[in-house]
Amino acid sequence: MNDSSNGEYAIEVKNLNKFYGERQALRNLNFTVKRGEILGFLGPNGAGKTTTMRILTGYMPPSSGSARVAGYDVSKNSLDVRAHIGYLPENVPLYLDMTVADYLAFVARLHHVKNVDAAVERAMELVNITDRADSTINKLSKGYRQRVGIAQAIAHEPDVLILDEPTIGLDPRQIIEVRDLIRALGKEHTIILSTHILPEVSQTCTRVLIIREGQIVAEDTPQRLGAGMSQSEHIHLQVAQVADEIPAELEKIQGVLAVRKIQDDGQFEIETTVNHDRRADIAAMAVQRGWGVLELRPVRMSLEQVFLQLTTSEEETEYITAPSEETNDE
Repeated sequence: MNDSSNGEYAIEVKNLNKFYGERQALRNLNFTVKRGEILGFLGPNGAGKTTTMRILTGYMPPSSGSARVAGYDVSKNSLDVRAHIGYLPENVPLYLDMTVADYLAFVARLHHVKNVDAAVERAMELVNITDRADSTINKLSKGYRQRVGIAQAIAHEPDVLILDEPTIGLDPRQIIEVRDLIRALGKEHTIILSTHILPEVSQTCTRVLIIREGQIVAEDTPQRLGAGMSQSEHIHLQVAQVADEIPAELEKIQGVLAVRKIQDDGQFEIETTVNHDRRADIAAMAVQRGWGVLELRPVRMSLEQVFLQLTTSEEETEYITAPSEETNDE
């Protein structure tokens, strides 16, 4: 029974646990996703991302706890949950010998869509593949196949989309196109986006959830995550007239903790106390001393830095430099 279809949350996860034998993959997982949100779901390999997505999509049951999608309990109302979810796995389930239109019609019928032709046309228009309707899927590029995968996920107009590595293997232009498509779909759907490409999350998601060893270790907007992790604030300064006394002079400003020269062309990184914007004081000193301000801006902790700090030890950081091909949590 759907008792909260008009509620604030599209997804509600409470005290979710999952065991594989003696190994615990999820540990009392709790989170919600509001309707219309695009949630970035991040974590290193084995963190529990795939397990969580499989539970939410009805692929497997939890060991304990509960999860609701569009108001339906994933354990008690699995078929209803599947009717309200569109899922794009990392390996897109395409029948390569079918045309785009025939494949999408097949998927729509599996979801018991009443007007199959209208559903197929709408899905193709949303992902901009109408001109490929009669093309055989095996003749499509990787980017177009990914669009077909997204089209099959939205053919039945679900409330929730779960996208697992939607841009992996795409070239830079295709990544931008799919990223724009996800943002557009976020206007009509609640989206969970799981990816290893962290800049993608910063540019696409309204909120980020980071999971490690089956537990949530951080949850906030991409912008606030960086600010919240830092024990101090940093300011980048570049001046026109380089002088040896600049670091010592800047450290006289109240709240300035340290000044580090980062380039010989007049660039400095200034560390200050939190919650006190010292840029006005820094600019005033630079003008008074005749240094000439070329650039003055705050430096935020990047999402990559936050991710590393929360989820990896020093020897494990190598994988973050490129998307991993291994995403199986089991």
